[in-house]
Amino acid sequence: MNSYRVLIVDDEPVIRLDLKAMLEAMGHVVVGEADNGETALQLARTLQPDLVIADIMMPEMDGIELSRRLAKERIAPVLILTAYSEQAMIEGADRAGVLGYLVKPFREVDLAPAIQVAVSRYRELRAVENQVVNLAHEMEARKKIGRAKRVLMRQLGLSEEEAFRRLQATAESTGKPLGEVAQAILLAHQVQPEPRDE
Repeated sequence: MNSYRVLIVDDEPVIRLDLKAMLEAMGHVVVGEADNGETALQLARTLQPDLVIADIMMPEMDGIELSRRLAKERIAPVLILTAYSEQAMIEGADRAGVLGYLVKPFREVDLAPAIQVAVSRYRELRAVENQVVNLAHEMEARKKIGRAKRVLMRQLGLSEEEAFRRLQATAESTGKPLGEVAQAILLAHQVQPEPRDE
């Protein structure tokens, strides 16, 4: 079983103590504890845990708002561990980006798979987000390369293939990515970016 760095958030000291003992017996490391959502958010930003296990009902900031903020800031996945099983609570947690929901009382046999699934789903989501960002950058670079080719064709009377070879040669000689070379050509020729498709 994998070992994770966990932040525990519950306003009941006895629950935190029992949960900490259970997590450590499972091989996880409890890197911090908080009794309210506000403190937990600050700790999560500092400690960057692999997982946050939080109750819903807490002072200052409840577990759902904490989950929403952690998801928005891409800090860590949240596993809700609570006595509340009302449908409205579950739906609120789902909308907040919670990746697991366990109702107290719980056992280690329930907690172990919930932890593994929450962390795995979170890592998969982050990987997909990174792919989307990389694809967006790649598409933007291709648009710039196309515009730069047209500038070279117009300014130097080159064919499309010759213009592309010129871009490639410049990229190789300068050690810069093709997109950066294209951007430099566009800036040098004062080309306004084409409007984005809405």
